[in-house]
Amino acid sequence: MPYRRLPNTDQARMRAIETALEKGKRVPYNDLAFSYLSLEKLQSIYPRLSGAIRQLNNAKQNQFDKSREYGEIFKKAKLYLTHFAQVLTFAVIREEMKPEVRAFYGLEVDSQRIPAMNLEKDVLEWGERIINGEHQRCMKGGSPIYSPSIALVKVHFDFFVEAYRNQKMLQNITNRASEQMIQVRDEADALIQLVWNEIEQKFSTLSEDIKREKAADYGVTYVYRPSELKKIEAEKLQANLF
Repeated sequence: MPYRRLPNTDQARMRAIETALEKGKRVPYNDLAFSYLSLEKLQSIYPRLSGAIRQLNNAKQNQFDKSREYGEIFKKAKLYLTHFAQVLTFAVIREEMKPEVRAFYGLEVDSQRIPAMNLEKDVLEWGERIINGEHQRCMKGGSPIYSPSIALVKVHFDFFVEAYRNQKMLQNITNRASEQMIQVRDEADALIQLVWNEIEQKFSTLSEDIKREKAADYGVTYVYRPSELKKIEAEKLQANLF
């Protein structure tokens, strides 16, 4: 025997509500298989659910559209910062600068290691350290490093910081839309279950097959279990043999 299955996607929720609303328009109130109060609730939640779906989709699309550009800006900032740190390290290796200058940038004096900048937080942290460190070293009388200059490094770092903030803003918008979607989705699920219960109760005195047929006309969904589908297919195959 097939069992009732509530919608498990937003599109299915919309179809369930739309079908019930269409019945509410066409069927006289006295003949309607669910209550007028439920009809009013359906009319109220339909635009909210539709709007929440649209807002979430738009937020995700905006974030996706900007993500590729943001990735390129991140890579470029990482490249310039890493290159600057390499040039500094090579200058120390060639003894053009003393190892102690690495301390200006928050780097280990007794190491030639260049910091990894694989994460956003790494670029944010080392960008500030390297830019401030170069300014401090030059104020102490040191000669500026060129190719790349700290000015050019700062340009790409500032681009990244701005892009990072914008991306976080888009993420927050998506998160808020997701939270709103969860709330409306829960309300829709509870209402659909209530309406479907009322519909099945309306046709409860009929035979199971007729009850399911009439309830399905209101959008109630019934599905067969895999074992039942196999049994039906086997019966059809056997019938065709004779």
